[in-house]
Amino acid sequence: MKKVLVLNGPNINMLGKRQPEVYGYETLADIEQNCVNVGTDLGLTVTCKQSNYEGELITWIQEAREEFDAIVMNPAAYSHTSIGIMDALHAFEGAVIEVHISNIHKREEFRHHSYVSLRADGIVVGCGTHGYELGLRQAAHLLSK
Repeated sequence: MKKVLVLNGPNINMLGKRQPEVYGYETLADIEQNCVNVGTDLGLTVTCKQSNYEGELITWIQEAREEFDAIVMNPAAYSHTSIGIMDALHAFEGAVIEVHISNIHKREEFRHHSYVSLRADGIVVGCGTHGYELGLRQAAHLLSK
């Protein structure tokens, strides 16, 4: 089975509590369980991790080179600031799908640019938490080629 790492950046652990009018009421635990379930349906082994720390995310991306075939990542605020995450993703040879719950292009101008997008093989934006499922489906599609 192909292995996919689902990574979430800062404040995603606050889903369901933080700005539900923007991010909805689902929790990170809900999203992670759905990712595992969808992954199973797609024949993927899914591992989910979340961190508020940029360095920890970078370390996980580096470690993923040895263990995972794809990364589905919601870098959250680090999308717009982290060259380090972008560089780590460039060193990852598998598929990379970027996910954003909200439509970052309808928000503040500083959110319109994502460093992660410069590496991503696909981007899912503004589909709510359903975007994770779409991201996993795209990862499975890319891995099947």
